[in-house]
Amino acid sequence: MSDTQAGTARKLDREERLYRIRHSTAHVMAEAVLKIFPDAQIAIGPPIENGFYYDFGLPRALKPEDLMEIERIMVEILGGKHDFVKEVVSRDYARRLFEQQTYKIELLDAIPENEEVSLFTVDTFTDLCRGPHVENTREIHGKSFKLLSIAGAYWRGDEKRPMLQRIYGTAWENPKELREYLEHLKEIEKRDHRRVGRELDLFSTHEEAGSGLIYWHPKGARIRLAIEDYWRKQHLEGGYELLYTPHVGKSWLWETSGHLDFYNENMYSPMQLDNADYYAKPMNCPFHILIYQTQMRSYRDLPLRWGELGTVYRYERSGVLHGLLRVRGFTQDDAHIFCTPEQVEDEILEVLRFSLRMWDAFGFDTIKAYLATRPEKSVGAEENWRQATESLRKAIEAEGLAYELDEGGGAFYGPKIDLKIKDALGREWQMSTIQFDFNLPERFNMTFVDHDGKEKRPYMVHRALLGSLERFFGVLIEHYGGAFPVWLAPVQVVVIPVAPAFAEYAQSVAGRLRAAGFRVDADLGDDRMNAKIRNAQTQKVPYMIVVGESEAEKGTVSVRYRTGDRKNDLPLDEFIGLATDVVENKRLI
Repeated sequence: MSDTQAGTARKLDREERLYRIRHSTAHVMAEAVLKIFPDAQIAIGPPIENGFYYDFGLPRALKPEDLMEIERIMVEILGGKHDFVKEVVSRDYARRLFEQQTYKIELLDAIPENEEVSLFTVDTFTDLCRGPHVENTREIHGKSFKLLSIAGAYWRGDEKRPMLQRIYGTAWENPKELREYLEHLKEIEKRDHRRVGRELDLFSTHEEAGSGLIYWHPKGARIRLAIEDYWRKQHLEGGYELLYTPHVGKSWLWETSGHLDFYNENMYSPMQLDNADYYAKPMNCPFHILIYQTQMRSYRDLPLRWGELGTVYRYERSGVLHGLLRVRGFTQDDAHIFCTPEQVEDEILEVLRFSLRMWDAFGFDTIKAYLATRPEKSVGAEENWRQATESLRKAIEAEGLAYELDEGGGAFYGPKIDLKIKDALGREWQMSTIQFDFNLPERFNMTFVDHDGKEKRPYMVHRALLGSLERFFGVLIEHYGGAFPVWLAPVQVVVIPVAPAFAEYAQSVAGRLRAAGFRVDADLGDDRMNAKIRNAQTQKVPYMIVVGESEAEKGTVSVRYRTGDRKNDLPLDEFIGLATDVVENKRLI
């Protein structure tokens, strides 16, 4: 066995051990809850990434102090050194056993007839479960788990079903790993985009005016503008043309595209206009197709690369809405490529390279690709699928990207590449998508005239680099904890006079910086200089320029960097040159 294979095996062994520990700890927690609430209704309790949860129907709402009592009982149960015992039983036996447990009976009825019904028992608790578990509770250290939070959860994720109480917990192999994970959670909480967004005055949501809709404040809008300006510049330089399309379309459009058949539950109810149904668009692609069809296209016209920062509207259940990360209205950095079969390989490679350049500019350098292939049910010719999948694979391998094959994970209308990035805390986020579509060109009867004079179907590629601007902004906030690179910072420089007498010089410095293209504030308020510096640090401003008598006389500035470094008596032109280089080359400080 090679070192790489051995390392992979060790990783799998560890993942398996953690899975068993977390699954087993969930059962122990359920037993502890039943000791406090004997009439509790037990739902499901799976292991999840970094932990576990269990859902309960309880006679009262849980309070944070209940978690401490549940933990105490769990430690007692673990100390009993109980075996986890599996038993395969008949459906009738299981039904009698769980006759008072409504959710367990529903789960029992959902088990296919050709599958066994198995139970796992630990101490006094028996659950309908496939396993696997640890052999004995002695394998779970009493100080290596912690209950983290209480949340509401609809049974089966259906908001029409009962609301249950969910207890989240985490479990590890030893107390040291638990401590490290809890520190990690503290850092995540500190970087939470909702918290940072409030502290830096970047955005807000207003439930009273509509859930899942984002209000960009002036500082947040500055960052968005910087992102959009860069996005447009890169696309124009990359041979794209930019489009603007309507926010609504007649029902015919969505019937033709198939959205009303396959995506209706995520679309908003129609508006009646001129005796016709209009729908808010959930996607931009049908509009781009209509523009394509305004004239006959020749192979000489292709490829066409069309991009749009188009705002779309998709219905999400209120329970899954989450700040910027899960919303109902968002702007997608969308693009579509229409090309011939001969062009597709080069186009895919360039799209992938474009994606990697974009992510590098925003400071993300750990990226993994996932290649999703043809599912069982699909549309399009086998040869088209083969060529498209190979084009995706060749592009990934040409760029030397690590990737995993997602067999059968493609959409019914084409294979795709998903790019996942890792942020500063090591969390993976699915962001860019490069998606073939053999469905829409057929539905809309798209054609081009090939060099042999015959009409043929173009290849269509959907492509989103950043995904939605809202979600990307949320990831960006958490990646940097609000301390954005200079080129993105909402306020790049704050000018602070040491005393009111130097306010005029501070204003002249700020004016020079604005003329040079910087986003600048001059803090001319009544606070003392040190208070102004602390405020700028709290707002994570990259450069704090302090000016007083010496600087005013010499025409210089004294610079305090966000990092804590300082440079005194720096000629203003020299500072402008240094800062311009940082911005233009998107350097981190």
